[in-house]
Amino acid sequence: MSSTRLNLDAAFSALADPTRRAILARLAKGETTVLELAKPFDMTQPAISQHLKVLEDAGLIVRRVEGTKRPRRLAKAGIEALDQWLAMLRRTLEKNYDRLDEVLATIDRHKKGETR
Repeated sequence: MSSTRLNLDAAFSALADPTRRAILARLAKGETTVLELAKPFDMTQPAISQHLKVLEDAGLIVRRVEGTKRPRRLAKAGIEALDQWLAMLRRTLEKNYDRLDEVLATIDRHKKGETR
């Protein structure tokens, strides 16, 4: 998968797991190694590595090679793509609420006009 393209299905599937969300939350604080990521979880390093693979395949994290270490960090492009998609939903909801406010204000004006 291209690092600049996000598969929303894969991203949301990856986010469905609480361990992977916790990993992303930890990586939001900065790059770290698999061993550091595994510390707060009651699971093996291979299990954590599998979660990391899912997050990498979804385009949400990237790794780099530093000698024998493979530190992970958030994938800027993947997180931004998710944010843009969610922003589109927020804008749509805001428009819907604005239209609802207009309809309610019109109803309110009509009621006030009828009672006078």
